[in-house]
Amino acid sequence: ILTILGNSAVLATAVKRSSLLKSPELLTVNLAVADIGMAISMYPLAIASAWNHAWLGGDTSCIYYALMGFLFGVCSMMTLCAMAVIRFLVTNSSKSNSNKITKNSVFILIAFIWLYSLLWAILPLVGWGYYGPEPFGISCTIAWSKFHNSSNGFSFILSMFLLCTVLPALTIIACYLGIAWKVHKAYQEIQNIDRIPNAARLEKKLTLMAVLISVGFLSSWTPYAATSFWSVFNSSDSLQPIVTLLPCLFAKSSTAYNPFIYYIFSKTFRCEIKKLQCCCGWRVHYFSSDNSAENPMSMMWSG
Repeated sequence: ILTILGNSAVLATAVKRSSLLKSPELLTVNLAVADIGMAISMYPLAIASAWNHAWLGGDTSCIYYALMGFLFGVCSMMTLCAMAVIRFLVTNSSKSNSNKITKNSVFILIAFIWLYSLLWAILPLVGWGYYGPEPFGISCTIAWSKFHNSSNGFSFILSMFLLCTVLPALTIIACYLGIAWKVHKAYQEIQNIDRIPNAARLEKKLTLMAVLISVGFLSSWTPYAATSFWSVFNSSDSLQPIVTLLPCLFAKSSTAYNPFIYYIFSKTFRCEIKKLQCCCGWRVHYFSSDNSAENPMSMMWSG
């Protein structure tokens, strides 16, 4: 619910301000699309399976669920990597050079991200890697335990781990460390903090917001990656079901964090959310005004 409501608000704000969106902000929209796509395509089936205490459906639904999770997970990771690189380029370039990052170039980058994610999601379907149920049995993902004695599967895991996890994560860390060093040197050159231009303050706030988004995503998925990698070299029976379940749930919670970060750091997003609240409140008041005298509940809602 938090994922769908929060990211829907992000998308509604983006649509309303479509003509004012800057090029890097399109990646934020893409991240919201990936998060809401994961919530709509995966979470209802996982919740129903949890209530059922067993996976609903057969192999087809399991493969579908795992494919969606892999697709949207890789897309989110690569989007965060692209956000870090673009923010690094903008921070370390002159104003004239930063304007060269046009919307068309970002659209091409987003298309490449989706094609790259789709390629990795399809590979297990064509024989390189496998999809299967999680050890706790109520969701599906890459069948980590099948790679223990399979050279084909192990090569897939190693390639995926390097190209979809390690390299993007190192790129994100390197870019934000470079930005932090650049900002630190710039602030050292300004002796009086009152003379710091508003553009520099805004740049620092945008960078901090992007860092928190990346930290939230990486922190959420690291425990799951650790337990999954453990399953590659050891039997999954060596871990209790609760040990494999909690990292999976924590990883899925990553889709709900970003709208709260936007709300804290973006004044524009806060204003748009308040406008949406006012609009919804006006509609409730409008529809309940006729019978408010007879129905005290409608008076409470309009209030």
